[in-house]
Amino acid sequence: MMHFKLARLREDVPAILKLATPILVGQLAVIAFGVLDTAMTARYSAEDLAALAMASAIFISIYVGLTGIVSALAPIAGQLFGAKRLNEIGEEVRQATWLAIGLSILGCLVLLNADHLLDLAHASAEIHAKANLYLSILAIGLPASLGMRVLMGLHNAVSRPAVITAVQLAGLALKLPLNALFIYGGLGIEAMGGPGCAVATVIVTWLWLLVTLIIVWNGRFYQSFEIFKQFSRPNLQRIWVILKLGAPIGFSYLIEVTSFTFMSLFIARFGVTALAGHQIVANLGTVIYMVPLSLSIATMTLVSQSIGANRQDRAEEIGWSAVTFTTLLCIVIGIAVWFLRMFLLDLYSPPEAVKQFAIPLFLFIALYQIFDSLQVTAAFILRAYRIAFLPMIIYAISLWGVGLGGGYILGFNLTGSIPLSMQGASGFWLANSISLGLAAILLLYLFRRTAERFELTRPAVVT
Repeated sequence: MMHFKLARLREDVPAILKLATPILVGQLAVIAFGVLDTAMTARYSAEDLAALAMASAIFISIYVGLTGIVSALAPIAGQLFGAKRLNEIGEEVRQATWLAIGLSILGCLVLLNADHLLDLAHASAEIHAKANLYLSILAIGLPASLGMRVLMGLHNAVSRPAVITAVQLAGLALKLPLNALFIYGGLGIEAMGGPGCAVATVIVTWLWLLVTLIIVWNGRFYQSFEIFKQFSRPNLQRIWVILKLGAPIGFSYLIEVTSFTFMSLFIARFGVTALAGHQIVANLGTVIYMVPLSLSIATMTLVSQSIGANRQDRAEEIGWSAVTFTTLLCIVIGIAVWFLRMFLLDLYSPPEAVKQFAIPLFLFIALYQIFDSLQVTAAFILRAYRIAFLPMIIYAISLWGVGLGGGYILGFNLTGSIPLSMQGASGFWLANSISLGLAAILLLYLFRRTAERFELTRPAVVT
């Protein structure tokens, strides 16, 4: 079996890379938005940077949960594309749009009434007001963000991610001058500080949606999907199918985000140096994570299309090829990160104390990449099979229970017998790595059992 899987790598890996490369570029472009916001706001004032940090933590938690729900369109439309039931894709897009509208209303209500969430930070009145304004502005762009997520799901499903990437790169080029205009002021516009980057983000997001809609409206490739052929009222049965798959995906995203958020909050108790060192390592880990994430999204597309074409054997082969290749690649990345740790640290130019604190944590990044690549690949393959509830439970137990709970025990030496090398931030990173390893084992086992079941039953596509 292993010999057979390795023999498929030569065919499967190029197909995965063809889809994953533009996805990776697009993901990095989106990350660059946050980098620009942080760097440019930091030059304006420390208060605005603090407000940005507070507001961003709240917005990201809401955003990833809601977009995770809508992203369920990708495997559903991917199966239809593989089954060549192209005209049905349009109806799924229309129903996903209704769902996005409903989620936008819910998200906007939270963003426009975030005072209680902001109160948890016990910040000054000035910082609180700026963070509140930031969230209120982003509420205007949330419908466009979710609408764009629908179109991203469509393009991933039909193997056209490069279209979205081109739009994202154009938005990134526009983001820099808009940030400068609204943060620092100019052309008769008063300086807004941190909230100014929210204005820039909203403008870019709505332009993203408009441009992508024009492309879909005019593109000959999209005509067979019949997206704009008719108006469809909300179909509760179809929306429920998307929601049943999307809600666990969204909650899984939320578990991942909050596990890192609380990890940072706990590590902050060890002092500024510990938090700064952790943030550098975590930021680097986030950038590296885009590699297995992009490969996983591409894998989900190919697996879902194979399932739709009733080729369960190919779906399983592609899945195992992706697991093998992504893991090998991340082992290489992990080794490179360890040997280049001093060079990478110098890119952040931290104080010497922070640098010395961060160096041991690079060992966890090297190990972490292997487990992370396994779990994320398995999770996205399972989404192609429309399985998300059990993975959500696995994430909750591993990331919250083992990761955060175990990290708290190790980091704060609750038993009184934890070795010094496993206390503090190292304890949290060790527990987090173990939790990802546990998640990877359980998710890969679930994938194997699911593939066996599908191979035996060979079900038709159900929508």
